[in-house]
Amino acid sequence: METLTILTLDFWYDLARGPLVWMSFIVLILGCIYRTIRLLSFTSKKSNDYLSPAQKKKIVKTASEKSFLQRVIGPLKFTVLGIHPVVIIVSIVFHLILFIAPIFLLAHNILIDEAIGTSLVSFSEKTTDYMTIVFLACALFFVFRRIFTARVRAITTFYDYTILCITAAPFLTGFLAYYQIFDYKLIVTLHMLSGELMLVAAPFTKIFHMVFFFFGRFILASEHTLGKGSRTW
Repeated sequence: METLTILTLDFWYDLARGPLVWMSFIVLILGCIYRTIRLLSFTSKKSNDYLSPAQKKKIVKTASEKSFLQRVIGPLKFTVLGIHPVVIIVSIVFHLILFIAPIFLLAHNILIDEAIGTSLVSFSEKTTDYMTIVFLACALFFVFRRIFTARVRAITTFYDYTILCITAAPFLTGFLAYYQIFDYKLIVTLHMLSGELMLVAAPFTKIFHMVFFFFGRFILASEHTLGKGSRTW
């Protein structure tokens, strides 16, 4: 008896390589637009109407007298950056690689060139190898931190581990596929499916915090805003 088409590896390989790519990017873009508009709808333009002209003048004068380091770097000493700098450094490296590695990966740009006839510049294969290893090491750091740091473990749920797995899976499977560890077609299919899952999940899970970071630090007015902040909750 023949195996059902949907259960074959070829079916999932073709599906992941074709329709699911475009569908995942459409969901990512529309989802991010929706979430951003929704966030903006919860805020309003910041107003200082409740201040007297003299108070406004004093605030402006005080702000102008402060140096850039005092206005921007100063408040950060009370955040995670000032209290746990190692965590922030690992987090910055993790997020930078998560964003730039897929965009400038040589294999991805070859596929883009085949699809639309143009592509971006690419990192060397050795560079992306190192970036992948560093990224996976950062992911392990976050896993161990959630396991062994009591205050983090107390607020950690299965959902948090799932999000870490979703973000790490494309890098791990891509690394295994490049070195043809295990069955190549199976691993590269898992690589494509996991990458598409991450794109679809990004607007609707904690992964969206990569976008919300800029919203919260540059648009919302708060003690941690890296700038003036134009809106409030």
